[in-house]
Amino acid sequence: MMNAATRETFDVVVVGGGPGGATLATLVAMRGHRVLVLEKETFPRYQIGESLLPSTVHGICTMTGVAEELAKAGFTRKQGGTFRWGANTEPWTFSFSVSPKMAGATSFAYQVERSKFDKILLDHAVSKGAQVRFQVSVTDVIEEDDRVTGVSYRDADGAVREVYAKFVVDASGNGSRIHQRVGGTREYSEFFRSLALFGYFEGGKRLPAPNSGNILSVAFGSGWFWYIPLSPTLTSVGAVVRRENADKIQGDPEQALKALIAECPLITEYLAGATRVTEGQYGRMRTRKDYSYHQTTFWRPGLALIGDAACFVDPVFSSGVHLATYSALLAARSINSVLAGLVPEDAAFTEFEARYRREYGVFYEFLMSFYDMHADEDSYFWSAKKVTRNQHTELESFVELVGGVSAAEFDLTDAESAAVRLKSRSSEFATAVDTLAADADQNMVPLFRSQVVRQAMHEGAQVQSRALLGADLGEDHPMFPGGLVTSDDGMLWLPGTA
Repeated sequence: MMNAATRETFDVVVVGGGPGGATLATLVAMRGHRVLVLEKETFPRYQIGESLLPSTVHGICTMTGVAEELAKAGFTRKQGGTFRWGANTEPWTFSFSVSPKMAGATSFAYQVERSKFDKILLDHAVSKGAQVRFQVSVTDVIEEDDRVTGVSYRDADGAVREVYAKFVVDASGNGSRIHQRVGGTREYSEFFRSLALFGYFEGGKRLPAPNSGNILSVAFGSGWFWYIPLSPTLTSVGAVVRRENADKIQGDPEQALKALIAECPLITEYLAGATRVTEGQYGRMRTRKDYSYHQTTFWRPGLALIGDAACFVDPVFSSGVHLATYSALLAARSINSVLAGLVPEDAAFTEFEARYRREYGVFYEFLMSFYDMHADEDSYFWSAKKVTRNQHTELESFVELVGGVSAAEFDLTDAESAAVRLKSRSSEFATAVDTLAADADQNMVPLFRSQVVRQAMHEGAQVQSRALLGADLGEDHPMFPGGLVTSDDGMLWLPGTA
């Protein structure tokens, strides 16, 4: 071990410089703390996950101060989402502006090229005082007296080094090499076990204005497609198939994707005049396992997991960057509060984990119903027969959930029991979707009141509102009994009032 007088020490070491790591580094550096980010690649670099939610853009990115830079970057504006999903054969669209929580100037998000977006966020962290080292591979954590006190890593020259910190945050994604050091196990969902095959196309068709920037999600017999317009001409296109259909993405990926596109008339139509990109960062066909999972514990003294290092859920509602940046905000509040001596570490990180699990849980629970709404014995959820109709409708709750400005109480440790429970509810949600699909005038759509989404709470909206209003938002209240509240600027936890 290095001599205590000479060893390198920071307040926080962040493993991974993606959106979660960059956001946390920024929020902690803004409080004057010394932050080091260790990133295994060199930016800009390719990354999947190009579709954002309003709560990220207008909430968290406003808090960090990077929202203006994003506005100048020329990213495609996303007004909502368009789905060919459910019993109706015609695409249906929701708009973020339906929700009062996202009305007006905050009723949009972006479709982003992650190589550009991630670099903007990490450069912004540097501008706020964080240090970044590229091409370093973190190999393990350092422990002293049952507390994580730093990491060991291999630098760009191959030398093994150590760095010490009061807190280590693992933001290195699903391939993290240190996530297991937090304790517990990584548990995989038995329901969401999919494989994705994807590439990029030039010249694809666009939805009619004003929805030309929307993500288009299209269910078909073998799974579903995402179709994300990254620019006026560039489109990210991916097929997500269940593990039962894994053979359909084996062999030559070019031919496999062509065959899947041929199964889906709407995607075939949209790509009729397009050509696949074959050079540069978008030139390679890629596959990814979209197995949803969660670590059974998110933190231990000195170490916290955020983003995909902690959990991952199926990407149909573009929740990846939202969950990464939201968990970064929660962890940053915890670190800032402990370093300021405002709350004990246990209380701060218990709040972090409870809120993070709840936000992950509401997406998980909602997706259970969204996928299972057309299931029967002979065919899994995308291609089954029509379910029974009922009278429950509420578009606003749906929009707030998929916009990232709502959440629900959810016990993630019982996720698979929730799967069984939600199958009994899926028909009422299917009715809500079909009601939305059947109504040509979006302003006249009755609002959903499905039990699945009626539990939605207000935390995401508070993040967005606090970023815009600060102290004018008024007094905060604990989200959980005996829990903490948020400071006016959103940067700290404070003890809740009795």
